[in-house]
Amino acid sequence: MTGITSSFSGLLAVFIAATLWGTTGTAAAFAPEVSAMAIGAVAMGGGGFLQALFAFRQITVYRSNLACHRRYLIVGALAVAVYPLAFYGSMRLAGITIGTVVTIGSAPLLSALLEFIFDKQKLSLRWLVGAELGIIGMALLSASEQHQDSGNHTLLGLGLGLIAGFTYALYSWTARKLMLQHIGAKAAMGATFGLGAVFLLPVLLWTGAPLLASWNNFAVGLYMATVPMFLGYLCFGYGLARINASTAITITLFEPVVAALLAVFLINERLTSQGWLGIALILLCLVFITLPTKRHID
Repeated sequence: MTGITSSFSGLLAVFIAATLWGTTGTAAAFAPEVSAMAIGAVAMGGGGFLQALFAFRQITVYRSNLACHRRYLIVGALAVAVYPLAFYGSMRLAGITIGTVVTIGSAPLLSALLEFIFDKQKLSLRWLVGAELGIIGMALLSASEQHQDSGNHTLLGLGLGLIAGFTYALYSWTARKLMLQHIGAKAAMGATFGLGAVFLLPVLLWTGAPLLASWNNFAVGLYMATVPMFLGYLCFGYGLARINASTAITITLFEPVVAALLAVFLINERLTSQGWLGIALILLCLVFITLPTKRHID
């Protein structure tokens, strides 16, 4: 019963994280004069510093273990630094819905590939079927997006989305590996994101001046750093300590649903009936993956 309760709380925490993350594209759209690089740097960099500060005591407790497994820490931190630059660039070039769809839609497959190659971990048939439903939903949602830009901008946006999806899968996998080395979840996430924030600092100093040009821009940056990135990743770290990375990343397929709905109702991005069908399939994927498995009691 304890294991079932722990898994459920992990699933719920990742759902909350995905919902918070789904607001980032719409929030960034309210500061159009701030570049995607600056938005990404302040969001993940600011959130990373807050996570490191929040987990400082636990990081000091596990500092020896973190040093012993520093390759996971460094690789994860580099992925943290690249992810927001690629993700927000993708949304700026290809639209909020497509950028989010490509990033989050590719991440489960890439995460599963990492676990298969490095951990020799097989995925259940139910997970594969559920993920397939989610990916089909992603494809339908992406195809339905009626974005004004086309051609090379959209293609570049799609490419950046794939890079974001890979780095998202990579830092989730490395954080999980640190937790499996008897390092506390707060310490693993705080150290990874804190070091990633250090890597992002030069980008923020180079591009971040527009964030101080108006109260509106400052408020957007503050929201991005504190709510989706700080609180969202606290929830995500809590979930990663209780469920495996591929399952956690698959659950975050809910993020583009939130992003699409906000983009439609607040930013006036258009979504066709095909897109709504994609959302329905994503929701079905989530139900399929997260329903508890029946266990026989001897």
